[in-house]
Amino acid sequence: MSAPLPAVLHQHTARLLDQLLQFAHPADATVQQYFRKNTALGSRDRARVADAVFGCLRHLRRVRHAAGEGASAEALVEAWTSGGWANLDASMLSPAERADLPDWLMARWPWPAGEVASAVAEAFNQPAPLDLRVNIVKAKRDAVQAALAAAGIETVAGRWAPHALRVIGKPALQRHPLMVDGSIEVQDEGSQLLGQLLGARRGEQVVDFCAGAGGKSLQIGAQMRNTGRVHAFDVSAGRLSELAQRAKRAALGNVQPMAIRDENDVRLSRLAGKVDRVLVDAPCSGLGTLRRNPDLKWRQGPEQLAEKAVLQGSILGAAARLVKPGGVLVYATCSMMAEENIGVVDAFLAEHPDFSIEPALPALARQGVELPDDGRSTLLLDPFHHDTDGFFAARLVRCV
Repeated sequence: MSAPLPAVLHQHTARLLDQLLQFAHPADATVQQYFRKNTALGSRDRARVADAVFGCLRHLRRVRHAAGEGASAEALVEAWTSGGWANLDASMLSPAERADLPDWLMARWPWPAGEVASAVAEAFNQPAPLDLRVNIVKAKRDAVQAALAAAGIETVAGRWAPHALRVIGKPALQRHPLMVDGSIEVQDEGSQLLGQLLGARRGEQVVDFCAGAGGKSLQIGAQMRNTGRVHAFDVSAGRLSELAQRAKRAALGNVQPMAIRDENDVRLSRLAGKVDRVLVDAPCSGLGTLRRNPDLKWRQGPEQLAEKAVLQGSILGAAARLVKPGGVLVYATCSMMAEENIGVVDAFLAEHPDFSIEPALPALARQGVELPDDGRSTLLLDPFHHDTDGFFAARLVRCV
């Protein structure tokens, strides 16, 4: 929780929180815009204001309960900084209020009711750490860790992913030489495990179907040791715009970005039945990223999940057409909601009998990743059990 704020910062925090509670735009964009308009705030003041507003968003139900029904943004900030919200009588709160989740999300929470469900919810309500991926084409993890330590930046090796480093604290990294020359990239360790699950090999044809800014495309290209070809597709040319430069910086000539019209773009037909591995990191609710984006749980409802599932099914079906016999198709989301995950996979398998699920954990073990067995054939990561963002993935194999 936040310490008491000086009066001027309290006022800034209340004004910014009032804007955020309109839920008209993503919280991070609203915060950035506010700081651009209020340039008198120094970096430390901005950090304190940001910590307070994101703290209120993470724990909004308990903060509102402490502040009183219909409380103003100023009263919410006061409730947050005083800490009273953290000491409420639990017997007076519903399970959803104790978890700081909307009722609809608590009802769909994929962990059994009780201590585990509460512990997972509390883990999602904590700020996210900063993870790095070492670019194995340019550097080794031990050498990168030593170089960062020499610059006063402390890291620890990732718990699961073989090329992950977790940064201790909040050092400035954007201008560090290792970041500038492409030796390291910011990437959550859970996201790195999706690339490991795909298991791309040297010389293969691989498609990153929903590449976004291309972080996993770069990871896959490095795993392939700059051989073969990684086709990085996305419907947003803007998101892909810097990927070519990032690939060059990372010493990767095997990553080819291309903006597509939609999942049925006619240009994709040239790859039909020819691709060794396809990754579909589908557009989703993003609820697995609540540590970074706590506003998402308040800005969405179950109707958005249903809409997302329709699109996800269409994208998965289109991506499947590219997979050659014996090839691998990984469907993933940064969500833990069944409607977006196993529901989409089950519907896909019902329509595509030439595909089957291959258990995820043995596939990861072949990549040197040992995760605890939770009895699932699919992958479900969360911040409580794995200390990562929330991710789902299913590894599907096309029959030969």
